[in-house]
This record gives sequence, structure tokens and C-alpha cells, in this order.
Amino acid sequence: MKPGKVNLRNLTTCLFLVIGVTLFAQDKTKPNVVILATGGTIAGSAASGTQAGYTSGQVNIDAMINAVPDAKKLANITGEQLSNVGSQDMSFEIMLKLAKRVNELLASKEISGVVITHGTDTMEETAYFLNLVVKSDKPTVLVGSMRPSTAISADGPLNLYNGIAVAADPKSKGHGVMLVMNDWIHSAQSLVKVSTTAVQTFMSPLRGLLGTVAYGESEFYRIPHNKFGAQSEFTVDGITALPRVDIVYGCTDMPADLIDASVERGAKGIIIAGVGNGNMTKAALEACARAAKKGVVVVRSSRVATGNVGRNVEVDDDKLGLIASYDLNPQKARILLTVALAKPRKMDEIQNLFYQY
Repeated sequence: MKPGKVNLRNLTTCLFLVIGVTLFAQDKTKPNVVILATGGTIAGSAASGTQAGYTSGQVNIDAMINAVPDAKKLANITGEQLSNVGSQDMSFEIMLKLAKRVNELLASKEISGVVITHGTDTMEETAYFLNLVVKSDKPTVLVGSMRPSTAISADGPLNLYNGIAVAADPKSKGHGVMLVMNDWIHSAQSLVKVSTTAVQTFMSPLRGLLGTVAYGESEFYRIPHNKFGAQSEFTVDGITALPRVDIVYGCTDMPADLIDASVERGAKGIIIAGVGNGNMTKAALEACARAAKKGVVVVRSSRVATGNVGRNVEVDDDKLGLIASYDLNPQKARILLTVALAKPRKMDEIQNLFYQY
């Protein structure tokens, strides 16, 4: 190496080692938990503690950690700010970055678990995405809040405390990606947001809770039944972008033009948020069949809150070349199809993925 030049690779390695020693030399008897912050209401602030309106992503990760000092009794905690957006602006670019960082952290023997702070609007989509592509049995826990940090009785600090407790708990291993809010532990497979404003906004109506956590004491009831984590075939290695998949909402007198427009705009897949058991008007169904003949993968899901969309029940999926979503709602069906279409697959292979995941 020439005089005056710096070997960046060696410098980066040294810095990582120094930082790692500094971060986790606090107490070797405690687990090490890393918090990855992405923004959301939990990092939001308002001019008043009683107003409904607020701005997401205003509080950084250091301030959030300092708001729950007792959490440092549970684990050695460090934080990283990956983004600071309201989750309505969550993107696949951020999700890919997040997934790669989670995989990197959990591959380290020093790290016991990861907590992710996230807005609630699209939390179920990020959680389900991570459940497909995080290749570890160590806990990944998403936390958020329905009230900003400046609100009277803000729910964020206790949710973060409980999320850290779950991530640090050896019993959490092997449960896949979880969401911890309002004392409940949800699986990424089953959770759904059901209220626009209530603090108990997340439910798991089909499969039930994974467990509960009260002031850092967690109890688990079950393990998710579908594939996830190390069992999953999906990966984000080498992936920098994902294909376009649209959602078209079903309704009375549903026209066909939105489906045709998705095809024309380059969608590789379309999710129909159908009525009832994934149903739609005759015109919309014919448009779906046209799309399928052009190689666009069309999945029938439902706008109904609970229940499965079965294959070949009221619609002849075999004849039309369509996919049934089973228990995945439209937003999660979109995540699964997006990840699945990252490589070429046959229709029966894609349908089988909806059975398995």
C-alpha cells in the first residue's frame, strides 16, 4: 500500500470491532438487543398533548431509548436510525435495506434479538415481508404506537419496553417475526390492523395471539403454523428492486378498466380485494382472465376481514388461470406475490406458496 493511502476495508473492519466492543461491553450477563428505527407515530410529535394531529418521524432513536431507561435493565441496548418516515411512505427500498440489516445483525453471535420501531399503517406488510426473508430463529420484534410521543398517556414507551423484553427473552426464539403492542404478542402471519385510532388496533382474528407481555414478563401460547424464517425459501440477497404488484378493490358494479390499466402500466401481478369469497363482477373476472393470458399473475383475495378465499369454489380458477389467496388478506397477498415474482415461477408453484406461507 502506498504511503498516505488508507485501506478502507481494514479501517471499516477496525471501526466495526471497536464499535462492537464499545456497544456490548456493558454487561456480559445481559442479552444484546439492537433497535432499528424507521419512524412512525412512535417517533411522532405534536404541538399539544391532546390534539389528534401530529407529525410522524420527528423523534430520533436515542431519544426514544432514553424515554425507557428501565429497559437497560433487560438488555444491553443500541440503536440505529435506518429511516424516519410515516409508514404510509414505507417503501420496498427501505424494507430491503431493513431486511438485509436484520439478517446481518442476527447472524452475529453477539446479538440476541432485534427490535424495529415502525408506523402502524403498513406495519403488517413490513412484518410479513420480514417473516418471509429474515433467515434466523432469533426474535425480530416490531413495535409502534397509536399516540405520538408528546400525547397524554403515550403508548409508545411501554410498547418499546415490552418489545425489548420479548426480543431479549430466550423463549421468543423460533416464533418468527412478531409485533408487540398493547401487551399482546402477534405473529406477522396473523396480525391485522382493525382500527384507525384505538390503541388496541392490532388483532389476530384467524389464528389468535402468540402470547402476551405485561411490564416485560412474556408468556407464549403457540408457534406459527406456516413457513417462516430459516424454513423460508425466500431471500433478499442480491436483490435491489422488486416487481410491481397492484391491488384492485372489489365493489358493487366493479368495472374492468382498472385491471386493464394495471396490465398496461407494467404490473407483473394483480391482487383483487374481492367481495365475499374473492368474488367480483363478470366484467372484472373477464379482465382478470385476459391479464392471466398475458402472463400477469392474478390473485383473488377478499376485502372481508376474516375467512379464507378458497380455490375453485365460486370461481373456476383452473380454467381462468387465477390464484386463490387462502387466509392472506390483500396487503399480505401482495407482499407474498411480490417476493415470489423476484424469480420466474410456474402458476402451480405460486399457488403452492399461498398454501405454505
